[in-house]
Amino acid sequence: MTVPGNKSQRLIWLHVEAPAKPLTGQACNGCGVCCAAEPCPVARVFLWLWRGACRALIWVDAEQHYRCGMLLQPSSYLFILPASWQTGFSRLVARWIAAGTVCDSDAEV
Repeated sequence: MTVPGNKSQRLIWLHVEAPAKPLTGQACNGCGVCCAAEPCPVARVFLWLWRGACRALIWVDAEQHYRCGMLLQPSSYLFILPASWQTGFSRLVARWIAAGTVCDSDAEV
């Protein structure tokens, strides 16, 4: 996989059943490439990740695709998040990462 503007190549590991990465602008299919390639702004701010795969990337076996753990169970990653805030925080994360919209990863696989 290569990231435009970066001449180096990097190997990322994904589940063997993960769907192929859609073209940029096509519907997101949960391939996991974006999160395995580099952390999003949510991971940078809340998980202090600056490079590499996001530790909140979760494989959902029943659905055969990846999902964001910060979206599904934020309190698993933010231990100080009160339980009553979990739903609202999940909604914010979904909005911040544009979950389920279109592929915005420009990584070449």
